[in-house]
Amino acid sequence: MVFGHGQEDTTRKDDIGEGAVSVSDGLRGPASEGAGASAADRASESAPDGPATTAPDREGESAADRAGESAPDSPATTTADRAGESAPDGPATTAADREGGSAADGVAASRRALAEAPADQIVERLAETLAKEYGVADLEVFLVDYRLAALVPLLSGAPVTRPGDPAWRSFDHQVGVSAGRAVYLPVTARGERIGVLRVSPAPAETAALAEIATLLAHELQSAGQGTDRYTIATRTQRLTLAAEMQWELLPGRSRIRPSFSLAGQLEPAYAVRGDTFDWAELDGRLYLTMLNGMGEGVTAAMLSALATHALRNARRAGLALADQAALADQAVFAEHRGAMHVAALMLELDTATGMVLAVDAGSPRLLRLRDGAVTDQELEAQFPLGMFETSEYTPQRFDLLTGDRLFVVSDGVFDAPGATGNYGEASLRRFIRRTTSMAPLQAVRSLLGDLRAYLSEADLDDDAVAVCVDWTGPAAQ
Repeated sequence: MVFGHGQEDTTRKDDIGEGAVSVSDGLRGPASEGAGASAADRASESAPDGPATTAPDREGESAADRAGESAPDSPATTTADRAGESAPDGPATTAADREGGSAADGVAASRRALAEAPADQIVERLAETLAKEYGVADLEVFLVDYRLAALVPLLSGAPVTRPGDPAWRSFDHQVGVSAGRAVYLPVTARGERIGVLRVSPAPAETAALAEIATLLAHELQSAGQGTDRYTIATRTQRLTLAAEMQWELLPGRSRIRPSFSLAGQLEPAYAVRGDTFDWAELDGRLYLTMLNGMGEGVTAAMLSALATHALRNARRAGLALADQAALADQAVFAEHRGAMHVAALMLELDTATGMVLAVDAGSPRLLRLRDGAVTDQELEAQFPLGMFETSEYTPQRFDLLTGDRLFVVSDGVFDAPGATGNYGEASLRRFIRRTTSMAPLQAVRSLLGDLRAYLSEADLDDDAVAVCVDWTGPAAQ
């Protein structure tokens, strides 16, 4: 299911305020309607992955001047001053009020606050800083859940699931979205979509806030190594132990670089068993692997984890793709003596030329979308990892053209049984054609959403994993 495409913003003022907490009630004050809105927001159009943009701030004007209030013989006052309220040590001032203040000052202050904050208090420290620097009274951070179906507020309120909500529009299109006095900004780091930042009232320096939202994304990623707060917040239900193991194994869910973009998703998100994927960038190459461990539950998850770590170990030792497969094959066989194995598809993409090396060691399917046509990328089938003691693997080569899209899907997608038969080849190909205008993360989310709809939201009998890769052209040198 695709959220936010072509939806009219019908959110009421009460909807916008839902789930927010006041971080500085004394700083509440009037703000012009739509302040800080970007040109794309005002036209209700945005590029899928483009950064939020703002109209230039008017030079030399303070927040009070823009509201039509000024005091020629005295410094400009903040909303708190106009309300007759002030902090104990003096009146609160915004970055624009301070002599020589600028949007850069607010960004620098936010960077310091984020860097110095305890791992589990990042959002609260940012809220305090934005209140001081920009007069922001209400702040909320929405984190996307494991299933990509809900934006969960970190501070308070209910998850946002309604299609067309400003938060989802910002997340889907990766731009700033204005709604009443609030502005929503994507919280994304190197293409990894973490969630959305909402602030109200929206200050004039929305471009600076977009930069701050990106800083927040990087800090949330870093802080996640030292606290469970943000991981817990993204869960709308409990994970099974096998799913916990699989999600902890993932390198991330999406990535955008100059020459490629990619995304992957596991389903059932909260109960996935042995299917997983892995990727890494190294020396102008993208390595991508999809794995399907034999068995059920924790047994399958442990098998996939063994194969993943063996492949990483070989890749980090500088081994060629075929040798990586051979080492992982030996590791799995040594542990299970052929009784259990791992189906795998391994790809190595040269990001400068579009040349791909591939080792097909099992069931994952590889399909290519080029100029609106979906075709199988034919590969020679080789033995799954761990089936025999001395398997040898031979890489095969094919070339991508600029604009090509690859889909890697597990057998749990095309073999998923419904009331009228399996999801099947025809449904899979038809839906892949429909993803042409979607970013990779939207494409995999929509594909698995279509699969769930086909199954009438019933639980999947097998894991369904999809990975989408776009090659956008030679990497910048």
